[in-house]
Amino acid sequence: MRFNQALVQGTLIKRYKRFLADVELDDGSIVTAHTPNTGSMLGCCEPGSPVWLSNSGNPKRKYALSWELVEAVPGVMVGINTGLPNKLIGEAIQNGTIKELQGYDIIREEVRYGAENSRIDLLLESGEKPDCYVEIKNVTLAREGIGYFPDAVSERGSKHLRELAQVVTEGKRAVICFCVQRKDVYEVRPADSIDKKYGATLRQAIDAGVEAVAWRAHVYTDEIRIDTELPVATTEI
Repeated sequence: MRFNQALVQGTLIKRYKRFLADVELDDGSIVTAHTPNTGSMLGCCEPGSPVWLSNSGNPKRKYALSWELVEAVPGVMVGINTGLPNKLIGEAIQNGTIKELQGYDIIREEVRYGAENSRIDLLLESGEKPDCYVEIKNVTLAREGIGYFPDAVSERGSKHLRELAQVVTEGKRAVICFCVQRKDVYEVRPADSIDKKYGATLRQAIDAGVEAVAWRAHVYTDEIRIDTELPVATTEI
């Protein structure tokens, strides 16, 4: 996925009220940007970090700029926009990068399903095989080469895992896909220390037949591209 236009570079002053961030641009001006991330952004919102913003070009928006990238540690760009993983994974399925999700004729987005009134990120359909339900999670938290999800307590995340497990009992395929938007991660694990319930529910879902996969994206200031499959480890640590 390529950005439509060059991103605007600046320095993070602070993130606040969950969806807002003040940024000092390279020309010295200070702007408030929309932060498209509902998590804690642990390790990715330190004041003084280099950040990159996109410009919607929409004069009707209260905050025309949106925070897209942060250099969380020197040399490591992280994509923090949780609205992008669905597109990134969808593109990687369509271009053949994600081999285990090939062979489907139709890809549908945000389809309602389940007893708990969820929306599946991607529904893959084919007349020759059972439907495949793909739930996508954005991974930005990393410690010593391991990516963790979630970065804050996520009841919604646990709900999605329960819905996927139910899908399997109905004879369909269910996949939880972790999209890692940073290059310094080599394995993905549930963040039990942050949300023990999510970790337990993930293990239960996998035992029920839900497939857990992880794919890493290379993050550039002009493009984010899925390119590497990572192992998912579920042993509690």
